[in-house]
Amino acid sequence: MATGLIALLDDIAAIAKLAAASLDDVGAQTAKASIKAAGVVIDDTAVTPTYVVGLSPSRELPIIWRIAKGSLRNKLVFLLPACLLMGAFVPWLITPLLMIGGTYLCFEGAEKIHSALSGHGHADAAAAATVDPATLEEQKVAGAIRTDFILSAEIMALTLAGVSTSNFATQVAVLAAVGILITVAVYGVVAFIVKADDIGLHLVATGGGIGKTIGHALVKGVPVFLQILAIVGTAAMLWVGGSIVIHGLAEFGLHQPEHIVEGAAGFAVMLIPVLPQVVHWLVATLMQAIFGAILGGIVILLLQAFKPLLAGSKA
Repeated sequence: MATGLIALLDDIAAIAKLAAASLDDVGAQTAKASIKAAGVVIDDTAVTPTYVVGLSPSRELPIIWRIAKGSLRNKLVFLLPACLLMGAFVPWLITPLLMIGGTYLCFEGAEKIHSALSGHGHADAAAAATVDPATLEEQKVAGAIRTDFILSAEIMALTLAGVSTSNFATQVAVLAAVGILITVAVYGVVAFIVKADDIGLHLVATGGGIGKTIGHALVKGVPVFLQILAIVGTAAMLWVGGSIVIHGLAEFGLHQPEHIVEGAAGFAVMLIPVLPQVVHWLVATLMQAIFGAILGGIVILLLQAFKPLLAGSKA
């Protein structure tokens, strides 16, 4: 009887150790996947505040909450099952889909640069100012959720690529954890960013000494920070998109772009022997972003070339 009890306790201890190891594995895989998706997350964080520009301050948090719910639905209801099915039955599709998503990110980044240089962004803002506020809110929420779907698909596909050799339960746990954690992190940060100027005004009105100083800093600093964030977001789009496409091409046997990036990074390290790992990463990232900008520019030119043909077919 005592021997049987000891054996049972040993079995329970073994199961507990296995469960703990599985949880550690899920945690490690989640952290690794989240780091891989960092570039897309930065872009998601940079893009979302633009969807509340021009709307009533009282509607900012409700709109962000609506977008966050749409983002969670995108990740957990649509993308998670799709990723699991793809990983189980057509794993060879992961790289091509990642490359398509990466190309889209390059296009979006290049489009932002093109809009900034051509002034199209100001024209869009002027047109939005003439729309009814309720209609504008619906349009912005719908547009934000559509954009989030693309970015979320890229995040989930990157996550799946990182856990493709793990068992099914680990894949489910990591995909769900990444989806939830990234959504909470992105939209929590976005909510703080869009209300930071209101917090600053409150501190200016009610605070004293340090409170007023912080308030003035927030009021003056938030618009500048948003501009910097938009630039960082665009750069992150080009970097992530370019790196995904370059790595995908290498998997299909086209190694030249990867060799060019590595060669430039290695040459930079020889020229600047200080902090070689940092120099290597910075130069490789810059080269990947340049590749992304070129690829995005090519996509823009192709779309402009085919636009008349598409318009003619619709007519």
